Amino acid sequence: MFSEPRSGRLAAWGNALLAGLVSPDDAVLAIVGEDAVHRVEGLPGESAPVGLTLALGRLRALGASGLRIALPAPGHPLGLSGPPEFNARALEAEEAVICLNAALGLVPEVHEAGPAGDVHVEVVWHCLPVREAPPADVPSLGEAERELAEALRDATAVLARLDVAGSGPVAEAAIDAYRARAERGREVLAPGYPPRAVRVLELAQRVGMLISVASENGHGGAVSASEIAARSEALRPVERTARRAQVAAYNSVVEERGVR
Repeated sequence: MFSEPRSGRLAAWGNALLAGLVSPDDAVLAIVGEDAVHRVEGLPGESAPVGLTLALGRLRALGASGLRIALPAPGHPLGLSGPPEFNARALEAEEAVICLNAALGLVPEVHEAGPAGDVHVEVVWHCLPVREAPPADVPSLGEAERELAEALRDATAVLARLDVAGSGPVAEAAIDAYRARAERGREVLAPGYPPRAVRVLELAQRVGMLISVASENGHGGAVSASEIAARSEALRPVERTARRAQVAAYNSVVEERGVR
């Protein structure tokens, strides 16, 4: 099921902290979310993993002026700028955070333990050197919003024709759960983000949730191989566009401030 990327929470609340808009305790609490603990491994000057509070302070001391995210997928290095070692780890994790003006990046490694319903999650962020260069394929907020609206319109027509919307009670329950979560916490970004970024991220999250539901609940009304292929073709560019929009939203605050 679609969920908010951990890199998004780290970048958003890390940016708010770097701008002096939230306290370290509030930032760390928001970043960790429902996980048990987050640590950072490989931080310059530290021989062992450290907690997020110390790590964020150290990154600021090392010159970090802002945080961007990357959400790469095979064949689409979205938000990455190298080197190959960092790109490979980010691609494996499907997400990463890049620290501007510090030439460092963070890639999460997630460890889960425990029975269903009582899973204990620990996250280790691996700190690695990055190349300071423009990120790959990241649109502006305006571009992302237009692309997302167009892709959603085109895909909706195809998916409706293939009866994907009628994918049963599992899909309906998933959508209801998403709406309930959205109503519980309306702040989808940290303080300091422009309203347009919030709007773009909310739409990208809704699109991502619908893609996840469509992907996880069989083939809906698509009964032939050609219809199934058409459905996959309809979902693929929309998923790509939703990822690009998420990156644009999370990165917008550093773009707006002119952080380089």
